[in-house]
Amino acid sequence: MGKAQYAAADETSTSSPPHEGTDLQTQLANDPELQGLSLYEKKAALVNRELDSHGMGRYQWCIWGLCGFGYFLDLMWAQAFGLALGPITYEFGLYGSNAYLSANLSTAFSAGLTAGAFTWGFLVDIVGRWWAFNGTCLIASVFGLCLGASNNYNTLLVLTAFCGFGVGGNIPIDTTICLETLPQKRRFLLVLLSLFQPLGVVVSSAISYGLIPSHTCAADVQNVLCGTQPAGQPCCDKESNYGWRYFLFTLGAVTMFIFLLRFVAFRFRESPKFHLYRGHDDKAALVLEQIAHFNRREPVVTLEWFQALTDDSMSMQDSTHKGKVLGGGVSKDQLTWGEFFRLEAQRYKILFATKGTAYMTILTWLTYMFDYLSFSAAGGYIPLILAAKGAQLGVSTSETYRNYVIIYLPGIVGALLGGVLWSVPFIGRKWGMVISSILQGVSLFLFATASTEAAYIGFNVLEYFMQTLFNAILYAWTPEIFPAPIRGTACGLASFFGRIFGIVAPQISGHILQDSTPNMTDPGYGNAVLYFAGAAVWVSTICIILMPGKRMGAQSF
Repeated sequence: MGKAQYAAADETSTSSPPHEGTDLQTQLANDPELQGLSLYEKKAALVNRELDSHGMGRYQWCIWGLCGFGYFLDLMWAQAFGLALGPITYEFGLYGSNAYLSANLSTAFSAGLTAGAFTWGFLVDIVGRWWAFNGTCLIASVFGLCLGASNNYNTLLVLTAFCGFGVGGNIPIDTTICLETLPQKRRFLLVLLSLFQPLGVVVSSAISYGLIPSHTCAADVQNVLCGTQPAGQPCCDKESNYGWRYFLFTLGAVTMFIFLLRFVAFRFRESPKFHLYRGHDDKAALVLEQIAHFNRREPVVTLEWFQALTDDSMSMQDSTHKGKVLGGGVSKDQLTWGEFFRLEAQRYKILFATKGTAYMTILTWLTYMFDYLSFSAAGGYIPLILAAKGAQLGVSTSETYRNYVIIYLPGIVGALLGGVLWSVPFIGRKWGMVISSILQGVSLFLFATASTEAAYIGFNVLEYFMQTLFNAILYAWTPEIFPAPIRGTACGLASFFGRIFGIVAPQISGHILQDSTPNMTDPGYGNAVLYFAGAAVWVSTICIILMPGKRMGAQSF
């Protein structure tokens, strides 16, 4: 591999490559882009440089698409339980004095999502990206396929939680993997991963439209729980209410198909930056070579480049531990177990290393908390609210499920707009999130005032459009501000804190709904929930406004 081969495709580095006949170590030591960086950061910068030279190769597009399917699954399943809640309510008697129990379905899924975000977020930085990339889909698919077999509500709740555990790791893991694979100048594609979320909602809604209305209890027995009716009177039994089961079986099969695409059809290579931080420079170089060959080109950055940095490029930051730093030229095999665990514990201090970092970390957590509180509070009950408003206006069940598709399809445009705003001067990441979150809150308030079918569809479209736009930028921006050694953990923790509020949200919404307008025929049914969700997202708006814009868009290590 000649040193003069270094030539970027469409992602050209601003520094000069080493020249033939010039000592590689000297050239790298004098490289202006590497000055002032720790040894690990220098290696990570070389990885960025190598991947930038590929542009969007075959490997990058495959990773982007497969990570997009993780986003797809997240919203497909999140939407599923709201869509299935109606017929599940009929079959298991979750109405009247038991209406509050309906919130447990959303809570069980949110609990699984929370545990998944926390567990997979930590694991992705400890055991690697490969295990998490495949494990999340496998768990979600297995338990998703089992959901439709539930014969009682408690079994359904347990299976839902385990399905959520698999789904919960998708977004923090997929953004981490994608960021560490894409060229620096193509990071707007991180935003466009969110294109898959409305697709997931639309697919989930379309499948429910085809399966649930035609296989759900007749209207005159929907509130008749089997075993409580007078002898001879029909009730909502399992045989006449199989639609939600067919629906969940289908979603489980879709999830299994995506797992097979990840595990069988494509071979994901472990992140080079994960190998670097673990002290395995040789493995990082091998992965770069494998990616280059998959892209039908020759690699430029090799093990020799990493080794050229280890001799006399030790920064003050790395030397504080006498060179025994993972990613600083030392692997786990060269450390005692005590040293290894001490360094592992110190890695988490990166989140609060400086006042500025701590400030960003806390604001990021708060943003996620109130964002999840908002869309979980509204999302878990909007299908019921839509059904109630539709019934008041004489809209059939079939038309209501059709309207779900109409409402969520424009979210695709919201994700595209997020990709555009990402790089627009004076708007970018920060103000794109501020504007979209403000309008999301406004749309929820306006939705509560709707009195016609066209109005409630229109305001719901606006709400989901802005929600997609906001979250598209938020999810893409989060991994940017944290370095690779802690990136998966940081994204997982942000999602974890958000998911905790997602657990609380349906419980709060359920009590608000029951205390304010328990009767579905009430014209104001669900409005208090919408007001609550709108106010919550505005707290996220305040957090984004307080964030320093200079931290957004820097090179990722």
